[in-house]
Amino acid sequence: MVMKVYSPEFKADAVALYLSDPSHTLEGIGKDLGISRETLRNWVRAERARRGESGTTNGNTKDIPVSEATKQELEGEIAALRAELKAVRKENQKLAVERDILRKATKFFAAEMN
Repeated sequence: MVMKVYSPEFKADAVALYLSDPSHTLEGIGKDLGISRETLRNWVRAERARRGESGTTNGNTKDIPVSEATKQELEGEIAALRAELKAVRKENQKLAVERDILRKATKFFAAEMN
């Protein structure tokens, strides 16, 4: 099997996305990003070890007041927001394409009815 090489930015964004919401699962985020659950789990473990955190629950930096937040936590939240924005833009683009297809189909069928 060929080893895939992911950029550090991609890894950081993937980990930040997973850690941004306690309802996220390794399986779900991995599937959305096209990476294996185990790969994402290893990245999350490495990030938690780097931060000195322990445990298996997702961290949620949204509940931490700004005065107590560290630079790393803020960067993680920014990375999560960037990943979310990227996903929303991708979904928006998909919906725009679908809308254009439906408009063309409507014009075609309207012409057929007349």
